Amino acid sequence: MSRALPYVDPVDQIWLCCAQRLGMTVRRSDAVFASWDGVDTLTISTPGGFDPDDSLAQMILHELCHALVESPGGMTKRDWGLENVDQRDLSREHACHRLQAALLTPHGLRTLLGPTTEHRPYYDALPPDPLSDDGDLAVWPAREGYKRAMSGDWSAAIAESLAATAAVAVAVRAFASGTLWAAMEGI
Repeated sequence: MSRALPYVDPVDQIWLCCAQRLGMTVRRSDAVFASWDGVDTLTISTPGGFDPDDSLAQMILHELCHALVESPGGMTKRDWGLENVDQRDLSREHACHRLQAALLTPHGLRTLLGPTTEHRPYYDALPPDPLSDDGDLAVWPAREGYKRAMSGDWSAAIAESLAATAAVAVAVRAFASGTLWAAMEGI
């Protein structure tokens, strides 16, 4: 008798493989919402800690955006060197959101894989070109992260994962009334 294989959401699988290609191990834990150990392990909450619009794929992408904004120095720091107990790193969080929107927009995935929690209003208010200079201090670090995402060592894995996610989203959209899957833009 063969051993039963676990079911994994297809888009989660895409981003788990992306993280693995980038040298990251993804673990699940009830102890955190999301945490980077500064070495090679990204710990993400179990589904019970998620909001209804959270997904593992979205969380992995968001943390990759933090890594891209904070690179290269942030890769060796716990939680990318950021603190979220006060507002001191808020502009860096906003840079992550701008980068995430810039990566997702061309694929029609900006709503589907956008950040959640109290940060969603900022994200939703971003202009169509989230990297345009509108006076926000987050623009410059977001642009730097975007350059790394488009031409750095991670560019192939990220580009392939975005394209694969868009393909799944296009296939699912017709069956997705009333869910985030129906929220594809411009595709």
